[in-house]
Amino acid sequence: MNKLILNTKNQYFINDNLNSDTTTLLLKKNNNLVVDIRELIEQIEAKKRCQKKLPTWFQTPNIYYPNKLNIEQTSSETTAVYKAKIIRGESIVDLTGGFGIDSYYFSKQFKTVIHCEINPKLSKIVKHNLQQLKTINIQPIVSDGIQYLENNHSKFDWIYADPSRRHESKGKVFFLNDCLPNIPQHLDLLFERSSNILIKTSPLLDLSVGISELNHVKAIHIIAVKNEVKELLWVLEKSNIENNIHIETLNIKSDNIEYFSFKFNEENSAEAKFNLPLTYLYEPNSSILKSGGFETVSEKLKVYKLHKNSHLYTSNALIEFPGRIFKVDDIISYNKKEVKEKGIAKANITTRNFPDSVEKIRKKFKIKDGGNTYIFATINLENQKILIICSKLS
Repeated sequence: MNKLILNTKNQYFINDNLNSDTTTLLLKKNNNLVVDIRELIEQIEAKKRCQKKLPTWFQTPNIYYPNKLNIEQTSSETTAVYKAKIIRGESIVDLTGGFGIDSYYFSKQFKTVIHCEINPKLSKIVKHNLQQLKTINIQPIVSDGIQYLENNHSKFDWIYADPSRRHESKGKVFFLNDCLPNIPQHLDLLFERSSNILIKTSPLLDLSVGISELNHVKAIHIIAVKNEVKELLWVLEKSNIENNIHIETLNIKSDNIEYFSFKFNEENSAEAKFNLPLTYLYEPNSSILKSGGFETVSEKLKVYKLHKNSHLYTSNALIEFPGRIFKVDDIISYNKKEVKEKGIAKANITTRNFPDSVEKIRKKFKIKDGGNTYIFATINLENQKILIICSKLS
């Protein structure tokens, strides 16, 4: 950590060049600088990545930034805020502290936060930034999180970990047994130090696989931001012995949050009802698609599925739905004659349980992308290929 970067002149240079071309800056001579221009460019690139992802850090003066890879790997403030809302207590250990975003928000729900970070440079950066953020109840410790637990016999209300998904020999990995730290391998140790564990994993991890790798899973939170699944949160409770795991899905949008919850075992017994497309068409958000609760959605929300494998829903009465809602304008067969008769030159096309790709459909019917018309290419309950022409309501 180069403290010269924090002097007023260098901070002004960083802020003044956030939108500058870094290649030009690198080649341009500047005799007023007292640090290597490459260090300042690293700060500029990292800070730019924080503008939307970490606005509190971006707006706080004298924040020191690690390299941009650390910024890419850290939680966003949006997901960190949610994370901190689902747990609380006196003490928590963040085993994989990183840039400290999760720890910062945990500090608003816990009296004491231990931030473990094996990289001494990054730990020092976090300590400095916490001072700028006027946060005093986080204790940064330079240590491997698992080693800290092995050497410290204190009990904590919660343990949190975001295992690294970069393996030395396997590259990017998703199974928990391949991540560092290996949580399944150290679960006994974790439960010796706390009865409550929160694990963040890749959104690509299959829920059934995660459940098989972990013990005492009480709940799984599937977090999507603007309809892109960002994180899976696994709540483990030592006293939990039932297998009926709560699934909490949410899609955080700019103006509201879409929620849908059910129990994992409910999906096996849920009975979906089926129908041909009616007045309204519903497309579930990405967090529901990740959850696999397709039959449960039909049963709980009283909407019909179009087909066992289509994951599109319909109803005659308009309902609140966790996803996109459309008014059905027309339904036609998948053939050139009917499409030509409709005179559709421009539309937004989505495929669900359909053999052809969006690109192939566009080429076949010469339909450009965009406009206010929406077309869903899918299979109905009579196994017919159809195009549902819609207007978007929300």
